[in-house]
Amino acid sequence: MKKIGIIGLGDMGIGLSRNILKAGFELNGFDLRSERRDLLKDLGGTPCGSISEVCQNSDVVMVMVMNGTQVQSVVLDSGGLMEAMPTGSYIIVSSTIKPSEIRVLVEPLKKKGIHLIDSPVSGGKSGAEKGTLTMMAATSEENLNAQRDLLQAVGKDIYHVGTEAGQGQTVKGALQALIGSSFTAIFEAMVLGTKAGADPRKLYEVFCSSGVGSKLLKDCGELILQRKFEKTGSHIGTMYKDLGISMSMARETGCAMFTTSAAYELFQAGMSLFPEGDNWSITKLLEQIAGIEVKG
Repeated sequence: MKKIGIIGLGDMGIGLSRNILKAGFELNGFDLRSERRDLLKDLGGTPCGSISEVCQNSDVVMVMVMNGTQVQSVVLDSGGLMEAMPTGSYIIVSSTIKPSEIRVLVEPLKKKGIHLIDSPVSGGKSGAEKGTLTMMAATSEENLNAQRDLLQAVGKDIYHVGTEAGQGQTVKGALQALIGSSFTAIFEAMVLGTKAGADPRKLYEVFCSSGVGSKLLKDCGELILQRKFEKTGSHIGTMYKDLGISMSMARETGCAMFTTSAAYELFQAGMSLFPEGDNWSITKLLEQIAGIEVKG
């Protein structure tokens, strides 16, 4: 059985860890926070005191940190993955970062003979915990097949979206533009209907049974109605960061993103007002303007 390592033990990383262990793999992990390493130990994994220690006991290392700067540091810095991992090993970057930020890793890792799989994920904390994530993998067919068992341990739908690093992040950046814009449309529609006199619960029920009904709408709307704006596993800062990546892609490619840019501005305002909140907390900003509260 191959030995797996994971760098980054936040909500997503711990969710991945749970399913990697459930699938029978050996798992070593590192996080800067000792309490997160303790969580890995409680799951049955082996906490390590450094990135290099993870590498000493792993054939494959998954990276699930917050941003591109952290990914590049984990891989390229002294004591990082590139320095410590042997030729023929694998690095799977599952963080959501700019396509350009993962392309920086390609040549250094190629020279070292380390295989790189660019595979951001979608599904959030719930998907990570249940092992139902959508994986957007960009790498060679050979590399994908070599690690398919690991990807299937944490994901339900594995898409081979390209052969070059950056293509996975490109698909994820476009997806986040759609998801972020959908969120803000839901927030606005719920507030609009409530302000105009509709019962919020009836609004929600009609929305869910219409042509736009979806799991995203159902989950998001229910959280709004129950006034659950924090600690639901979808921190506003993550989506704000991801929409920034979408907008960066738009600038680089010359695409007009009217809807996404409005969503990005709403998330920026939400970040300022509710820095500890989750995505749905933006509803409270719209409620303040409208002078109503959506609940039911």
